Amino acid sequence: VPTPSLPPAAHIEVIPCKICGDKSSGIHYGVITCEGCKGFFRRSQQSSLSYACSRQQNCPIDRASRNRCQHCRLQKCLRLGMSR
Repeated sequence: VPTPSLPPAAHIEVIPCKICGDKSSGIHYGVITCEGCKGFFRRSQQSSLSYACSRQQNCPIDRASRNRCQHCRLQKCLRLGMSR
């Protein structure tokens, strides 16, 4: 039995993560994020870690560089509205 293909309008648009631009998985802590940023934010809130930036505190946070600076990634999460 052939499987009917979906019409073009039935394709679901993937919204990028507001933090890093990767594929989002839903709204987490108030912001559309990917699983990676959701987990990073959760871990940073569970432990009272203090991150430091070794540069000028304006590191780019995108899919390729999101793991390079925890301080700047957390600041972007907070700036874009993520909260417990």
